[in-house]
Order: sequence, then structure tokens, then C-alpha cells
Amino acid sequence: MTRTVDINILLGREMMICDLEQLLQTQVLSGQSRLQTHVQGVLVSDILSDVMAKAGQGWLWVTHQTTVNVIAIAFFKGLAGVILPDRLQLRDDALAKAVEKEIPVLSSALSAYQVIGELYKMGLKG
Repeated sequence: MTRTVDINILLGREMMICDLEQLLQTQVLSGQSRLQTHVQGVLVSDILSDVMAKAGQGWLWVTHQTTVNVIAIAFFKGLAGVILPDRLQLRDDALAKAVEKEIPVLSSALSAYQVIGELYKMGLKG
């Protein structure tokens, strides 16, 4: 399957989470009201302390972690959102907390490697 990026959607403005939905083949799990959030950077890590140390406010976090700790860190760090690769789903308690805190969480059909590759091609840096 070939995916194309309409770079025109990004010209003249910052990237938003809603720009990524089709490109990354995502299902929005939570935070629908915040899909217009601007994305400032990206970090891929499954190590929570790494994210606490390195993620910036407004960044996307790509992770295989599906626990409530992901939502707590995303909220505390002011992240733009979380992307779960490989069609992963949040645990029930994590999903409830993500909905409560309005944290955008997207589940992608792509692997973490593919997600990061697509974000890099769109000019998003970590």
C-alpha cells in the first residue's frame, strides 16, 4: 500500500495531530476534542523514565506501553498525544484516564519503525 503526504496541509502552519490520522492509519482512542493540538516534536521510547527526562511539551510519544502510567506521564509533561503502534489498545483503566484527561491517544496500524519514519519524512524531529 502506498501512502502519500500532502505537504500542502503543513505549509504555513505547524503540524497538528489531525494531520497524522490518515498518514499513520490511526484509530482515535481518546482526546477527540484535542486533535487540533500542534505537534512540536516526537519521541519513541518504552522506557518511562526516558520519556520523563527527554520529552518536551507539545511532543508526540510513540510507545508500546498501554498502562495508565502512559497517560499520567503524557498529562504531567503536557504532551500533544500518544501513538500506539501495531494496532495496540490501551488497557481499560488507561483508556478511562485518557478520556477523563482528554489526552489524544491514537492506535496506528503501522509499526513503531514505520510511524517514526513517516513522521521524520514530514519534517518532525525529536
